Amino acid sequence: MPTQQHAGIRTARGFTLIELLVAIAVMALLSLVSWRGLESMSRATTQNQQRADTVLTLQATLAQWGADLDAVTTIAQTRPVDWDGRVLRLTRRGSDDTAPSVQVVAWTLKSGPDGVRWRRWQSLPFTTRGEWQQAWNLAAAWAQDGGAGSNGGFSDVALVPANSWQLFFFRDNSWVPASQLPVAQPNPNNPSGPVVAMPDGVRLVITLPPGEGLSGTLTRDWVKPTVGAPKTS
Repeated sequence: MPTQQHAGIRTARGFTLIELLVAIAVMALLSLVSWRGLESMSRATTQNQQRADTVLTLQATLAQWGADLDAVTTIAQTRPVDWDGRVLRLTRRGSDDTAPSVQVVAWTLKSGPDGVRWRRWQSLPFTTRGEWQQAWNLAAAWAQDGGAGSNGGFSDVALVPANSWQLFFFRDNSWVPASQLPVAQPNPNNPSGPVVAMPDGVRLVITLPPGEGLSGTLTRDWVKPTVGAPKTS
């Protein structure tokens, strides 16, 4: 008599609706967590890049500040430097060594579309005392009312944001608040020579506003190359 063998048959079973909903919810949660992680990484990368850009801009600005002071020159019957409490004007050598010339530069805080920033103004190169006087006056006008900007070849560059700034001069072996430099006695052998001398040192104290980059008070000392380092206090 034939023997009948019954093979066990497994019935294929699919996911229930509840299991599908749970799986979809888990996948959605994982996608959300992954997106939040990517968003945080992108935000951190952007902030780090902004901070790096801010630091580079500040370094370039301070390098230009030091270069302007290093290049200050004296011309007969002119002023190498002048500070009126708002704008610093300098008479400096031109940057092109192949064509000797002189320029006037000015630094001040000014408001603009991008807020209050430390700004630098630069005149065209010149070679005569009359041109110096014109550039000197234009620098003062630029600081007062914004005139003498980039029109006519003058350079007006917005640099770093700042809330305030102060200057100190190193005179008589100490740092003193910057003011009009004293007029020295003319040299009898050269009565047309300069009567205003550059201070031995210039201390910059600038306050940077809170933000994504650097903030707080920054102090930068410049020492005239022909003298020793002044005291730091």
